[in-house]
Amino acid sequence: MTIEKLRQYQIKATKPRVAILELFHGDCQPMNAEQALQKLRKSHIQIDLATVYRALTLFNKAGLLNQVHLRTGSVSYELKDQNHHHHHIVCTDCGATEHFDVCIADSVTKKVLGTSKKFSMVTEHVLELFGVCKACLPKVKKS
Repeated sequence: MTIEKLRQYQIKATKPRVAILELFHGDCQPMNAEQALQKLRKSHIQIDLATVYRALTLFNKAGLLNQVHLRTGSVSYELKDQNHHHHHIVCTDCGATEHFDVCIADSVTKKVLGTSKKFSMVTEHVLELFGVCKACLPKVKKS
């Protein structure tokens, strides 16, 4: 399935690219290049960080992966799903991440475009919420 997906997007299906894309098919949590490299090496796949970065950039430009900015200091990626639109809430203390399906962007987009002098269309959006998870709340309250 992964090889066919790469071919569908006209990307050469090298062993490292197939392994990287399979990693995202198996894990629904966003991950950055370093996290992907660790998981690949745990699976005994010999690959270097530069190859992972190049593949993630290529997959993102092709539309296979989405960039997700979770304030971790590096860009994370997740598999793009044409049939499922979601956003994230992130714990600012421990970094726990959860998907949520509620999206208010349509109503906000209409208001913004109604007042914009330069824009007539929004083609995509990103919404990430940041807070404190239930596990970290007692610790944060003590601070």
